[in-house]
Amino acid sequence: MFRRAILSVFFACLAAASAQNNPSTIVDGLVHDASGAVIRAAAVRLECGPFRAATQTDATGHFSFTAVPPGNATLDVTAPGFLVAHKSFHIDPGAQTPLHFDIALQPALVNEQVVVSAARTEVRLADTPGSTVLLSTSDVTASPAVRLDDVLRDVPGFSLFRRSDSRSANASSQGVSLRGLGGTAASRALVLADGISLIDPFGGWVYWDRVPRTAISTVEVSRGGASNLYGSDAMGGVIQALMRQPETPAFALDASFGNERTPDLSFWTGSRVGQWDYSATTEMFRTDGFYVVPVPYRGAIDQKANVEDATLYATIGHQLGPNGRIFGRGNYFTEYRHNGTVIQTNDTEIGEGAGGLDKAFGNNDALSMRIYGDVETYHQSFSSVASDRNSEKLTDLQHVPEQVVGGGAQWTHLLGNQTFIAGVDLNEVIGATDESLFTGKNQSSIGGGRQRNVGGFGEDIFHRAKWTVIFAARVDDWSNFQGRTFVVPRSGAPVLTQFPDRSKLAFNPRLSLLRALNQHVSVTASVYRAFRAPTLNELYRQFRVGNILTLSNPALTAERLTGAEAGVNLTGWDRRLNLRGTFFWSDIVDPVENVTLTVTQSLITEQKQNLGRTRSRGVELDGTLHVSRDVQLSAGYAYTEATVLSYPGSPGGVDLVGLDVPQVPRNVFTWEARYSNPSRFFASVQGRFIGRQFDDDLNTFPLNAFYTMNAEVGRQFAGHLEIYGATENLTGQRYQVARTPIVNVGPPILFRAGLRLNFAERK
Repeated sequence: MFRRAILSVFFACLAAASAQNNPSTIVDGLVHDASGAVIRAAAVRLECGPFRAATQTDATGHFSFTAVPPGNATLDVTAPGFLVAHKSFHIDPGAQTPLHFDIALQPALVNEQVVVSAARTEVRLADTPGSTVLLSTSDVTASPAVRLDDVLRDVPGFSLFRRSDSRSANASSQGVSLRGLGGTAASRALVLADGISLIDPFGGWVYWDRVPRTAISTVEVSRGGASNLYGSDAMGGVIQALMRQPETPAFALDASFGNERTPDLSFWTGSRVGQWDYSATTEMFRTDGFYVVPVPYRGAIDQKANVEDATLYATIGHQLGPNGRIFGRGNYFTEYRHNGTVIQTNDTEIGEGAGGLDKAFGNNDALSMRIYGDVETYHQSFSSVASDRNSEKLTDLQHVPEQVVGGGAQWTHLLGNQTFIAGVDLNEVIGATDESLFTGKNQSSIGGGRQRNVGGFGEDIFHRAKWTVIFAARVDDWSNFQGRTFVVPRSGAPVLTQFPDRSKLAFNPRLSLLRALNQHVSVTASVYRAFRAPTLNELYRQFRVGNILTLSNPALTAERLTGAEAGVNLTGWDRRLNLRGTFFWSDIVDPVENVTLTVTQSLITEQKQNLGRTRSRGVELDGTLHVSRDVQLSAGYAYTEATVLSYPGSPGGVDLVGLDVPQVPRNVFTWEARYSNPSRFFASVQGRFIGRQFDDDLNTFPLNAFYTMNAEVGRQFAGHLEIYGATENLTGQRYQVARTPIVNVGPPILFRAGLRLNFAERK
């Protein structure tokens, strides 16, 4: 017993002497991204001989290890969406000074990044069976385009109702389509900002200028029917802009000025104070615009199509323990446009409020909830234009008030290799169009109603070995009620027409498979159903573009889509090369299209009608090559054959069967070359080819194919300041965007110079 005590004392003294000769060291550091924004909850692992330790960065991006022994050490830092940072170093015996590391994580290769829209939960892009494109902050910044819709035009398959963009086009032509489904102003794809819809609840179009560029973290584009998770608006897919969330005091500013007297300012700021976080972002834009009617056809009434708009978001959040957050958000948006003539104008005001809860329960369960509501007013004036375009007459003044309320909840549960998701959501829209008419037999007209949609969905994501299987299904109960029109004629008694209430139950399943053949090749397949309910705008509002009058149709029924796709994903050259190819097939029953009724020299009259069936099929190809850390090449191609298969009735003897669906080009090709070394300079060049398409259902107004290029170049100074110049439509081609029936053209060469400021606190 006494001998053991003596030995214990001896070895304790020996260990103390050894520790005094080889004291331990503190290793700490700061983890941030390339812009300087700190990265919270990054996983940090340290190894030094037999010593092993792991931790996470705190809310300020810091980490620390104590009592690290001397020797050869390695430090690995990982975070979702970023490449692993690996550092090797040596700790000298007797070192007294703490070792500090400043670690900048680089964005992960595309296939390793995480997307949420395709499955309503985090899934690696490489494990997504559908056709999904992810645009990072650097992708958005590198684009010379000033608007989000023009950034998205580099994604094959993306298009608006017309070729014109949001800086020059009437709001009602900004509905989005994916995969050649066509459009009638209403979108056939859902557009979200942090899970809340940006789709106009009455008209179905999108105000793309509501999303400030400096606030964007990533943009996800999921092509293919997604009604199984999102309901009516997602018949062709989902586009989601995810906004930045602050971790430490930071701000970003992007200001530029361009030709056509075009100033633009985008600003974001945010911070975290204790358990609270806040952010505010705004974007203000105006331009004198450009003439959309070419010189040979231009008359005295033609003016430049221009716009001025502003948007403001304010968000405040509160942490609920280590794994929860509750937040509230407000948004105000205003826009005013001249649509190319003296009389034709429109303006919009939107006020939105939203709130949400995200809470994790243990390691396997999470709850997400959202509520939202907005109030909107929309005004527009229409005119009839003389054939020589030297005079026009006011025909219609419209006032469109609308309101929407909605919300939803989603539960996520992890069980082994499976992820189960279940949720419900609902929304109700109230809207009407109040018209003062200046021609014809009527003096005024009011038409509108209410729509309600209640849906429930479930999803099972199964991972095992080289398989990923996703099965999801949703049931929607769509109701249209209190529909009516009230017409006051110039002579005689007013006429009130009430339409019967209607409801529709839709079941939309989807099955998706992904099989990894090896570490470089995987194959995918999906089958699905989807639907879209007609909007209040399609049911009750008529409108006029140039000399084309489009009538509403209260008898419209919902569209139904059946689709399938198959694809292959390739990764090679040390994971620097990513290729994805997808074949798709979509049949739509009862699609809503603008159908020509009569044609005269001064007026073309159309009406929204359900056709029998259309088919859209084709191929999408996407590829990205990281030549080096600084050089990236990317390209995309889409071939789409969209045709009318049946049209029962064929009013007026017009047979649309076999004709192309309007506004869908057969061929689209885009490419980009990018060099980014901010300490030297950064540059990007983009090209876009859009094939021939038709502007009308009869295929009598073709829009020619065109090719255009954009470019941006800049330089970083002092780590926070960037000076840049950007040019759109380098080729100067005034390509055709519409024929009404007078040809309208796109922009001339547009250029701007600007600066960007990015500050993030580093401690």
